[in-house]
Amino acid sequence: MPLLETVSKKLVKGTAATISALALTAGAANAGTISLGHTTWVGYGTLYLAKDLGYFEEKGLNLELTTIEESSMYMAAAASGRLDGSASTIDEILKYRPKFCFKSVAVLDDSFGGDGILVEDGIDSIADLKGKTVAVNEGSVSQFWLSDLLKSEGMSMSDITVQNMTADDAASAFIAGRVPVAVTWEPNLSYVRSHNVGKVLVDSSATPGVIVDVVALNCDVIKNQPEDVKALVDGLYRAVEFTKTNPDEANKIMAKGIGGYLSDPAELAAAASTVRFYDKEMNIELLGANGSEGKISEVIDLANKTWSELQNVNYSVTYDELVDNSFVTQ
Repeated sequence: MPLLETVSKKLVKGTAATISALALTAGAANAGTISLGHTTWVGYGTLYLAKDLGYFEEKGLNLELTTIEESSMYMAAAASGRLDGSASTIDEILKYRPKFCFKSVAVLDDSFGGDGILVEDGIDSIADLKGKTVAVNEGSVSQFWLSDLLKSEGMSMSDITVQNMTADDAASAFIAGRVPVAVTWEPNLSYVRSHNVGKVLVDSSATPGVIVDVVALNCDVIKNQPEDVKALVDGLYRAVEFTKTNPDEANKIMAKGIGGYLSDPAELAAAASTVRFYDKEMNIELLGANGSEGKISEVIDLANKTWSELQNVNYSVTYDELVDNSFVTQ
């Protein structure tokens, strides 16, 4: 599809430019500043919303946000000190934790319909995927989620033929009829539904709390800049409340900040309906508080098992290694 192909080309070009810019700004973090890398995803909109509304600035925080459309690149930038952390899914960052010290300090959102599996007619269940060619981005949250769905039917990745593609390229290949199955996300799901090009077999509303986005910061930033981390979490909480009371204005601001395929407020609003932004209460429930583990420990266990099997590496990252919930109760 021309639209998706254009988006993919722009993302690749933008990523290269971003990495070049980061190379020029390498250096240790400064008090009062936190820099994050992230992909283009609606769930990260509250970071831009809080920044635009001045919530961070009021607390003395300068939040720098950089879009990098490849997780390995922004994780490498964080590991080398060119970024202070990232906004990413918890399962994605878990793979890097054995080598680099960073922890999740806040939950941004979970996918509640924003990710899905596109299938051609005649495929009516996960079990029907057996023996089929599936376009999916290996090593990404899409593969993590797909693997979990296959397990629910007593299957594994070995029961399908994987064609490695980015989520957008997978959708393009599906719409063009080159693959019978694709794992992707919005706005590709809405396009298929509105144009009747195949169908959405299942989306992430069926698996709430599995695809979870967090802010993960380098351990030295958490240790040396606690007031900045507090300002970050407080600003996010206020931004989420703003989305509840002023949804239209929030969508306009987030669309302007995120940009890319979400630069249209209407597109942003549609995408926002497929995620759940996490407020203070939801953060406490998922991350835990006051020395107790939250429900995210279940996702961490699942990620350890899934990625160990998929990558033939023994991941055994603990809750304490991946989560710092000391800021969520402020």
